[in-house]
Amino acid sequence: MTYEVTGKGTVEISYLARSESGSATVVKDAALPWKKTVQVPLGKDPTVAIVLGDQGGQAACALAVRGVHVQRATSSGTYGRATCSGPLPRF
Repeated sequence: MTYEVTGKGTVEISYLARSESGSATVVKDAALPWKKTVQVPLGKDPTVAIVLGDQGGQAACALAVRGVHVQRATSSGTYGRATCSGPLPRF
């Protein structure tokens, strides 16, 4: 499963990946473009969320499962937010 964030500037990114705690991983001040391929915990839907900073701008998140894009969302403006999530296939 691959998360991707495009745009200009920096954003805060939180995404779900397999971890012992089962909590989201947060990347502060991530430079764009940003891309991460991870394994998602069983029983959890893949999710990536972005938050723009006080400088605003525009950024988009995208979610690809097994190479197929399943969702895209765009965020703009000061502290703009967007979230991408989708179900995992059952095979």
